[in-house]
Amino acid sequence: MRTPSTPSLLPESARRLAAWCGVLLLVSGVVAVAVWLCVTFKTAVTPVLLAILGTALLGPLHRRLVALRLNKSLAAVLTCVAVVAVVGGAGYIVVSALIDSGDQILASLRQAAKDLSKHFGAAGTSLDDVAKNAKNLLGKFGATAASGVLTGISVVGELIATAVLALLLIFFFLRDSDRVAGSLRSLAPASTGETVEAMARHAFGAVEGFMRGTTVIALIDAVCITIGLLILRVPGAVGLGALVFVGAYIPYLGAFISGAVAVLVAFADRGWIIGLWALGVVLAVQVLEGHVLQPVIQSRTVQMHPAVVMLAITAGASVAGILGMLLAVPVTAAAFGVLSELRERYGQSA
Repeated sequence: MRTPSTPSLLPESARRLAAWCGVLLLVSGVVAVAVWLCVTFKTAVTPVLLAILGTALLGPLHRRLVALRLNKSLAAVLTCVAVVAVVGGAGYIVVSALIDSGDQILASLRQAAKDLSKHFGAAGTSLDDVAKNAKNLLGKFGATAASGVLTGISVVGELIATAVLALLLIFFFLRDSDRVAGSLRSLAPASTGETVEAMARHAFGAVEGFMRGTTVIALIDAVCITIGLLILRVPGAVGLGALVFVGAYIPYLGAFISGAVAVLVAFADRGWIIGLWALGVVLAVQVLEGHVLQPVIQSRTVQMHPAVVMLAITAGASVAGILGMLLAVPVTAAAFGVLSELRERYGQSA
């Protein structure tokens, strides 16, 4: 015997809207709790995230060594030794270049500030006056920012411990990479094990592609800008090129800041004509990156709109400062990889 259906108080469209609002609130709550946990346990989370990025970057080298019939543990050790040698050597070169040319760069920036103050500074509020009162300005307005930066970099021992722990985790991640998929499948419920494994593979693939592509693009940008500045005889060209390489790991914002510093140094030390040529070099490299390098090198990775990247960097900076800015885009790429896998699995049936 059939019972008459009870009429709904809300129309179908309102019920769907309410359902979607509930889903969004639930997802937002889960994300908020995850971010809170990461911030609370940042001492343990930071080495893990850095190790994942390092594993994504060094995975191809480890796989090649394994293909040469080396033991997985030995291949992982050799990979870690290689990364220590490369990072240590590159760090030594970058620091030496910045130390050798740091005085020239700072002097050029001071001269640029004075020149700009003569043309654009208002009476009593020129850039030179701001420079003279920098200590008071930092005391009044920079206390929060300075405390946040000092909290992250003042304890050298913590940084060394984080680096060592990240390196050890990279070794284990490389050696046991074939067991990770099975572990994820065993931890997930039986009905969702395959989906969880596929999502993890897709997310890691996106991070791996992003790290490889960003490193190649950063190297090409740094070499091209360094060559251009050397031709123009801009002081501290190698140090400025090193700054461009490091800044490239923060998309858009890092390239803008490092390029602006290079142009200001050229303007201050070599005059307006050379400064305009330096600006042309930086813009040409940026156009090459945006229209050639990005589409070609990162064509197989997750493509993100520049607005999404800027929002991710801003959110990462508000949560974890400079480290958050560095990790924001890879984490967003992993999230896009997960969404892409879900769309492929359930989008057609929806």
